Amino acid sequence: MKNIKLPLSCFLFFLPSISFASGQAEHWIDLTEHWVGFAALAIFIAAYALVMAEEFIHLRKSKPVVLAAGIIWALIAYVYATHGFNHEAEIAVRHNLLEYAELMLFLLVAMTYINAMQERQAFEALRSWLCKKGYGFRQLFWITGLLAFFISPIADNLTTALLMCAVVMAVGGDNNKFILLAAINIVVAANAGGAFSPFGDITTLMVWQKSIVASNGAVDFWSFFALFFPSLINWLIPAAIMHFAVPDEHPASNDDIVIMKRGAKRIIALFICTIITAVSFHNFLHMPPVIGMLTGLAYLKFFGYFLKRSHAKANPNTPHDDDKAQHVMGDVVPFDVFDGVARAEWDTLLFFYGVVLCVGGLGFIGYLGLASELMYTEWGNALNLSPEMNATPANIVVGVLSAIVDNIPVMFAVLTMMPDMSLGQWLLVTLTAGVGGSMLSIGSAAGVALMGQARGKYTFFGHLKWTPVIMLGYIASIAAHMWINASLF
Repeated sequence: MKNIKLPLSCFLFFLPSISFASGQAEHWIDLTEHWVGFAALAIFIAAYALVMAEEFIHLRKSKPVVLAAGIIWALIAYVYATHGFNHEAEIAVRHNLLEYAELMLFLLVAMTYINAMQERQAFEALRSWLCKKGYGFRQLFWITGLLAFFISPIADNLTTALLMCAVVMAVGGDNNKFILLAAINIVVAANAGGAFSPFGDITTLMVWQKSIVASNGAVDFWSFFALFFPSLINWLIPAAIMHFAVPDEHPASNDDIVIMKRGAKRIIALFICTIITAVSFHNFLHMPPVIGMLTGLAYLKFFGYFLKRSHAKANPNTPHDDDKAQHVMGDVVPFDVFDGVARAEWDTLLFFYGVVLCVGGLGFIGYLGLASELMYTEWGNALNLSPEMNATPANIVVGVLSAIVDNIPVMFAVLTMMPDMSLGQWLLVTLTAGVGGSMLSIGSAAGVALMGQARGKYTFFGHLKWTPVIMLGYIASIAAHMWINASLF
């Protein structure tokens, strides 16, 4: 039985820390060798197989994981109830729901702003401007990738990826090959850019706010910038190879002048203010960033109220069907912020619910403790590594595992285990968890969100074809970190 449990514990290393923490309650039952544990594993693997086959079977990715989440927790609750523990599973699942709520609301605000900017024709105007500049697809490939890399450290990788993908979709038109390659490039660039900034990714934010004191220094705000060059290499290598596959063509151009609707520039400014608010809430008030994002949503709601109230007053005598009025006023129907909320990618949001609850249930079963012992103790001892390098194999594998589901629960797991590591090792696991998810489209929030935004054009198997190239960047970034930052180990 032990031979079965060890490989499974490797696979389940990414399970959330909240599940592990709640699993150490007074009345905790080890289900790793119970039929419920194996049944839960089988259900989760089957659900994820359906997710990966979405483009062939046309079954929305949220459906199998949401169903699997319910079944897994029902099995856990049943076993606990038969032992007379009626509330332990309830407490654990509430912890998982809290984590999901923060992620979902953060995503919802970002998606609402993007939908609002799209409705105000901001991206169409940018597309028109880029086309008039005469940029070809290859130039646009590099422009959007470069912007994604340098914006993500400030705006976070998820928000940046959604913004850049909206531009690519507008510019690419019907050229699905360009959209696929540009979307892959954006995911890699956004994840790489987010890895060297405390605000660039949820995983880096978690490491920073944990106030970790390593054996040779603390992981403070400035420590993350030591990862700049490794992160840059992680993006540049696959981008340089994919460059030759990008169509050497120019997007279809026309002489149409796209005028942004009324309030578009102010909505962009409010979005920037929302990001600043989210960062400030965390940095200065020590509040979850999602509270700042929701506060920023209120900015948009009040501005939407202003647009409604001022719509008719601005030019009440102009007929609604006048083209000039359309350009000046925005639309015959005033701006409605709840329309942006309704058009959010709910399949993606519910997919995250399913993933968080599924892996939360598997973590509560008990596999995370097995994984910690195996990866951070037994592997290093088996390879006879020096104490300062003992965690290197585990930290490298963390990045690979983050590509299976998502890098957020991977970092949850590492921070729960809290292995005794040097500053260089903590930065290594931050790097691998941040960029490792780029190897699969389902490995990061940015990839999952873009699968929804560019449905049918950016797909799991389309991304999978370029996984070996992305892996080259992954390996090169690790080597660069261990060479450039050797003094930190």
